[in-house]
Amino acid sequence: MLSKAFIPYKGYYSSPFSRWQSSMANENSIVLGSNTAKRWLTSKQWDPKMFDYLILGITIGQPKMFYGGPWSAALIGAENIPGLMVSQACSTSTVGIFQAAMGIETGFCKNAYTLFADRCSNGPHTIWPNPMGPGGEVISENWMMEHFNYDPWGGASMIQTAENVASLSGVTREECDQLALRRYIQYTDALANDRAFQKRYMFPVEVQLSKKKTLVIETDEGIAETTAVGLARLRPVLADGAHTFGSQTHPADGNCGLIVTTQQNAKELSSDPNIEIQIVSYGYSRVEKAHMAKAPVPAAKMALDKAGLKVSDISVIKTHNPFAANDIYMAKEMNLDVNNFNNYGSSLVFGHPQAPTAGRSIIEAIEESVMKGGGYILFTGCAAGDTGAAIVLKVK
Repeated sequence: MLSKAFIPYKGYYSSPFSRWQSSMANENSIVLGSNTAKRWLTSKQWDPKMFDYLILGITIGQPKMFYGGPWSAALIGAENIPGLMVSQACSTSTVGIFQAAMGIETGFCKNAYTLFADRCSNGPHTIWPNPMGPGGEVISENWMMEHFNYDPWGGASMIQTAENVASLSGVTREECDQLALRRYIQYTDALANDRAFQKRYMFPVEVQLSKKKTLVIETDEGIAETTAVGLARLRPVLADGAHTFGSQTHPADGNCGLIVTTQQNAKELSSDPNIEIQIVSYGYSRVEKAHMAKAPVPAAKMALDKAGLKVSDISVIKTHNPFAANDIYMAKEMNLDVNNFNNYGSSLVFGHPQAPTAGRSIIEAIEESVMKGGGYILFTGCAAGDTGAAIVLKVK
């Protein structure tokens, strides 16, 4: 259990997410994320040199990624500090925030900036030397599709892991369709009153199209309108499977950033010093091969146990749910109403740019909790390799 790490109220932002091959498709995610963070800090009138450490979360290779941490620190205007790069697939934000919190807890740093940026679009194709192969032909690797479609240890695609859990726990196609529709309706709640909820935390991205032309992206791109009739018409992705393309997430591009700092610094930086956001605990898990959709449950239980809490003590629950079966399984295992968490959106609907996915959901959870008057937040989600990560925060 942690006691010294805090997030200032409004000390965070998330960009809109763009479905892959859309407006952010040709941008280096490190540069775009850093530039967006710098503009956001300027809008807050905060000097980036106030940070003493930066954590960059990124999962998909970009040009000059070798220099990722210190490069992004310099790009945001904090060229005086080092940076660490972390990568844990879909759990990158969760573990990055926790690593920053541990830095505060141990006195390693006092004011950390966490930046999470990824671009699923136009993913890199790696060529590996193979001098002993037939004719010296190279070994090639597609970072996006190959990784989504095959786990070298589990031996299955990501969607197959969800279907394995659906089959094991009796999750049906009808349940997946119903949940996909429910999550879409929850997302549309964030669009009400001229996107009032999203405007609480979302910060626009600027893409430089030419010397004289800039594209400003203020809203999510590529959200598919969802209806019960439309879902029913879709074919399963895998033969006889429970999931269609309507009940699984889509690759996306985007970034987000959060400040993790001491209690006093958080109070000074907060847009409302009466609102306090404490990082309480972290949990992790790894389940049996090719059953990734199970992983959020043991991770959540560990985080709750470390915090000395029960799930009934939690006021806001958010998940990374790349497949509908994730939430349905979790609801059954933890005795939850599957319709009453992930309010205002989740990755099932707004997409999955990997590193910033969990960060956006955690930010949304903070804002929902503030609207409710405070309480405990639980975020949990799965990640490649049949792993999971969870975090508990307290808003008061």
